Amino acid sequence: MKIGIIGAGFIGRAVARLAVQHGHEVMISNSRHPRTLASTMVAVRCQVGTAQMAAEFGDVVLVAVPFFAARDLAPQPLAGKIVMDANNYYPQRDGNEEALDNHTTTTSEILANHLRGARIVKAFNAILERDIEKDSRPHGAADRRALPIAGDDKEAKRVVSELLDDLGYDVVDAGALAEGWRFERARPAYCVPLDVAGLKQALENAGSSVAEGSWRE
Repeated sequence: MKIGIIGAGFIGRAVARLAVQHGHEVMISNSRHPRTLASTMVAVRCQVGTAQMAAEFGDVVLVAVPFFAARDLAPQPLAGKIVMDANNYYPQRDGNEEALDNHTTTTSEILANHLRGARIVKAFNAILERDIEKDSRPHGAADRRALPIAGDDKEAKRVVSELLDDLGYDVVDAGALAEGWRFERARPAYCVPLDVAGLKQALENAGSSVAEGSWRE
């Protein structure tokens, strides 16, 4: 599969490495210029390009930019694309977003509203960058970690689920995009290594919250 990655930060690079290791073609981009990614191209063994090039390249596109930068993405190149949304809302970094603070919408719904026509699946937001390669396991492994997804497009979720499985993870479908709050920042399912049963339980307990930053301890 061809995977375009918009965002060359920790998450984007970790997913790129993992995807290449599993035989996928990857193009990664940042907000500057492809030449600034020369070392990444060599180290990861991937292609580099602009955000538009990565969008056009990918059968699936990962958006791994800070939440405050998501609205700067051009919608047109992503129209009709399956887009994995790895955004997370950190008010101290992104500024306060009233609708998120009031819990009247979710980060992925905001992105979907901006990228009209894209097939958004919330994925790869609930795992730390340091764990993406480390926690990958073969299908059927007893200690295999599960990752949550959410989305309104069933076919897009099927494709993303198959990709995550190929990359070494079980998948728990949390439901529609509006249910993505269940694994946003500071929820019990956020960035905690869990198997399928444990993740399902954490998603059910999403009404509670955990201490800020505890997932990095």
